[in-house]
Amino acid sequence: MSFPKYPAYKDSGVEWIGDIPVGWVTTPIRSLAVSAPKSFTDGDWIESPFITDTGIRLLQTGNIGVGNYKEQGFRYISEETFDNLHCTEVKPGDLLICRLAEPVGRACIAPTLKEKMITSVDVAILKTSLYVSANYFNYVLSAASYLSFMESECRGGTRNRVSRSFLGSVRVPFPPLPEQQAIASFLDRECGKIDALIAEQERLIALLAEKRQGVISHAVTKGLNPNAPMKDSGIPWIGMVPEGWEVVRLSLLSDHISSGTTPDTDNESFYDGDICWVTTGELREAAIKNTTKKVTNLAFEKFSALQIYPPGTLLLAMYGATVGRVAWLETHAATNQACCALVFSKKIKMKFAFYTLLAAKKSLLLLSSGGGQPNINQEKVRSFRIPVPSLPEQNAIIDFLDSNMRELDSLVNNIEKALLVLKERRAALISAAVTGKIDVRAQSKARAA
Repeated sequence: MSFPKYPAYKDSGVEWIGDIPVGWVTTPIRSLAVSAPKSFTDGDWIESPFITDTGIRLLQTGNIGVGNYKEQGFRYISEETFDNLHCTEVKPGDLLICRLAEPVGRACIAPTLKEKMITSVDVAILKTSLYVSANYFNYVLSAASYLSFMESECRGGTRNRVSRSFLGSVRVPFPPLPEQQAIASFLDRECGKIDALIAEQERLIALLAEKRQGVISHAVTKGLNPNAPMKDSGIPWIGMVPEGWEVVRLSLLSDHISSGTTPDTDNESFYDGDICWVTTGELREAAIKNTTKKVTNLAFEKFSALQIYPPGTLLLAMYGATVGRVAWLETHAATNQACCALVFSKKIKMKFAFYTLLAAKKSLLLLSSGGGQPNINQEKVRSFRIPVPSLPEQNAIIDFLDSNMRELDSLVNNIEKALLVLKERRAALISAAVTGKIDVRAQSKARAA
């Protein structure tokens, strides 16, 4: 759908905004606030000892999405802490602007919750005046051109951020209130349609992921012959297996199981070499043909734990958020300490073991320890048992799964392309509407009529 333009435009004087309709102005973000103390202020610095299980709800940076509030995790402080620290209460409808990446400057409207609310220090609270539509400015602060500008201006060591004073000085387009409301209403409607399509496509991807996991799990534990006599494997995650199959520890299927290490990152002479070096972030259920970082021969001389693994080595992530991820090498490479490398014997095909560990991921995670950062160790990997059919059956299962995965991955790839188009359209529509590049007033009037 194409939309008309305004009759006349002028230069806004702000690069990320560009031309705006005649009759619009630009204004600093701070001027959107009511004329009252703490109408544009930072949230509160709440240290761990003040956190409780009930009381006043603490909204954190993770709750601030791009244009939407995200429910994730529950943290609270007591009324006593609220009073002692002179905290600023967040009211439903306040505009919350995150000064911390990523992306810097994103905003959402404070939700209506049962509890009283505060927010953390890296979130600015903007209590809007009567001449301001918080909904409209929530869209302004979601525009791709604005977020790109903020990204170029932010500073920081470990994480990028901007100061509240800088944030307050950022100029935004300011149409008359009726137009703010008309634009917000238009975007609510049109973005709602796009969001529904996005949600539908994301549900389809989730269903395909479930199907993918189901196809893999059935093939590596039940085989391809639906009429094969079965026996109990004795392993809960495997269940029944064909009678001719074995259930074997990984240590008995591997010629070599070990990991690597991380050379001192402060010593530049250990890096930018010619030897591929794998980290767990590169384990993405696919072949590894190259790596982001490479190490030098000097690193191998200084760190005995480093070793080069051959193509065909299976890698399993043992630590942190990536635990359970797998990939295989199609080049010679070393690894860090978080990767468990398995060089298999002739009893099992690497690709069959790869698919089997994909099927076993939930069971591997149950073996992990460490609370917020779950870990598994090499001993647990060595003792982990998997089903092992004959080599001809392994080859048949690999061919079957390779073919099915290509089909499923192609479907997912097409859906992801469609999702990208939808998200790009949504972003372009928001940017065009909030900066006046399109005139949506007629659509809003027609809708109201």
